[in-house]
Amino acid sequence: MIDSRYPIGKYEAQPFSEQQKKHWIADIEFLPAELEHAILNLDEQQLATPYRDGGWTIHQVVHHVADSHMNAFIRFKLGLTEENPTIKPYNEADWAELADVKTLPINYSLTLLHALHKRMVA
Repeated sequence: MIDSRYPIGKYEAQPFSEQQKKHWIADIEFLPAELEHAILNLDEQQLATPYRDGGWTIHQVVHHVADSHMNAFIRFKLGLTEENPTIKPYNEADWAELADVKTLPINYSLTLLHALHKRMVA
């Protein structure tokens, strides 16, 4: 039985190559547009639907992707600029229940992702 938390499976490391690096950068570059396209025609009821039993709503997932990628961006910058960076974890489940996630439309997180990913690719 497949673990529903990982619908495409767990990450499997691949050997590093310049070709693989280009593929990963392209994934980062195009993710915001692909996410936006995936939810483009969903109504509020659909956005309020959990993507799996016991899981977050699609609305929460979109905000989570922005939160997660902001954290990743900062962690990469810390890794590039500090000798021994401290990588602070955060409670993703608690963040998904904060007021911004509950009250703001997902277009704010989509806009943030477009800008953030431009910076990540640069």
